Amino acid sequence: MNAPDNKTPAAPTERIAVVIPSYRVTRHILGVIAGIGPEVAHVYVVDDRCPDGSGAFVRANCQDARVTVLEHAENQGVGGAVMTGYRAAIADGATVIVKIDGDGQMDASLIPVFVAPILAGEADYTKGNRFFNLERLSAMPPVRLFGNAMLSFMTKLSSGYWHLFDPTNGYTAIHADAARYLPFDKISKRYFFESDMLFRLNTLGAVAVDVPMDAVYGDEVSNLKVSQVITEFAAKNVRNFFKRLFYNYYLRNLSVASLELPIGVLLTTFGVVYGTVQWIVSDQHDVATPAGSVMLAALPVIMGVQLILAFLNYDIASVPSRPLHKKTLFRRRRDD
Repeated sequence: MNAPDNKTPAAPTERIAVVIPSYRVTRHILGVIAGIGPEVAHVYVVDDRCPDGSGAFVRANCQDARVTVLEHAENQGVGGAVMTGYRAAIADGATVIVKIDGDGQMDASLIPVFVAPILAGEADYTKGNRFFNLERLSAMPPVRLFGNAMLSFMTKLSSGYWHLFDPTNGYTAIHADAARYLPFDKISKRYFFESDMLFRLNTLGAVAVDVPMDAVYGDEVSNLKVSQVITEFAAKNVRNFFKRLFYNYYLRNLSVASLELPIGVLLTTFGVVYGTVQWIVSDQHDVATPAGSVMLAALPVIMGVQLILAFLNYDIASVPSRPLHKKTLFRRRRDD
């Protein structure tokens, strides 16, 4: 997908940096770097203990003065490589940090499109969405299509960003003032890091938006096998879901929704358990279940489900809407 013609060039004070985690991408990485436009001030190639020596390869073959090669002594995973790039970009005064992969799947000409909502003050974080153009989804392998749909639903629950899709998409951009408050040492260092990033950003109150893009698949080999990680991702999303509930509804804030969910779960559980016990007892004695018992089981379930739905409605409506980097407190801390 070609970037729109009405690109807004970055002002001189707006430094855009690009982070490229590098692991077994020597065939593509020079082309990726060459495709990065002049709107980018700095490019960080992070060699994540690549067995092909991609860091040394870039040093020897890339003449772009914007490129800095960073190397890990031990493999940390794609998330660890991105966090290293974030730290370097923040230290060098970047305004917006874009992350793209080095395997050629991401169109570098889209960088201005990803950066535009952040520079316009509309978002703290942007990420790609390959599901926007339905006519181009045929390019995505069926296993990835199904796996990403499942992971998207789980990530909506765990992160609280109900309007986002395609959580494993690694084409992202973030404002440095939002990135600097991320707990770098706690974010997942492997392939779960994109979903974990969304969870962390939500707990900070950051605004995240999707950017439509096309899926591109050539001769590159992806190290992420959705069919192998979906169980692991499911467990980690469940963990993040409960952590988000605790942080957002009990530790940092209390509201009606803080009561709706636990009461709803208790009522629903009581109704289901009580109704099941009554049904078993009636079946064993071969008698009809009394109407009073049926009502005593049904009413808590009805009330409980209504309270859970009310909580979900509140949660969906509570997606952050005011960009974090525009808030006075965060700007003041940055200036300090």
